[in-house]
Amino acid sequence: MKMEKTGLVVVSLLIVFLIGMSIWTIKPTEEVLSEAIDVAEQQFKQESKEQNKQVDNFSLYLPEGFEVEEQTVNNLILTKGEKKYIIFYNALESQTSRLNYEAAKETDDHEWLVPFEEKDRFGYINIVELEDQFEVQLGVGGVKVTTFSTKSELTEDVRDMMDIANSIAYEETGAS
Repeated sequence: MKMEKTGLVVVSLLIVFLIGMSIWTIKPTEEVLSEAIDVAEQQFKQESKEQNKQVDNFSLYLPEGFEVEEQTVNNLILTKGEKKYIIFYNALESQTSRLNYEAAKETDDHEWLVPFEEKDRFGYINIVELEDQFEVQLGVGGVKVTTFSTKSELTEDVRDMMDIANSIAYEETGAS
């Protein structure tokens, strides 16, 4: 009888410990959003990745696993698994363009809208928290990349998206 009580206590303690560890290792949303913004800024400041994909009107860097699904004059739809990424590219806008950033500022929800500026470039990230996911938009000059992301994928998505945006923005377009 005493052995059963001891076993029950041990099992209860293990369950409490596992629940506690699970709660302790889950990052709060604010921390994940802040980390994503830091990653976007770090990637923005890095050298452009070498372009490895040519499409009709420009070339760009695509991280591993990304595929071109559809293409129009100014838009490109990429997929990685089931996830879609939409790229809008305006060759008439320079690398210092704030057009997409200003448009994002005009929306009601821009709590996580952060600009980045360096030399002759301007970039930004805008994260909008939805019920169970995030709408992520980031840009460099006339390039805007958008997707929907989960909390667990947010930082990786931001890293890939900024690498893509940087690679297009650095291409010579003749824009001023």
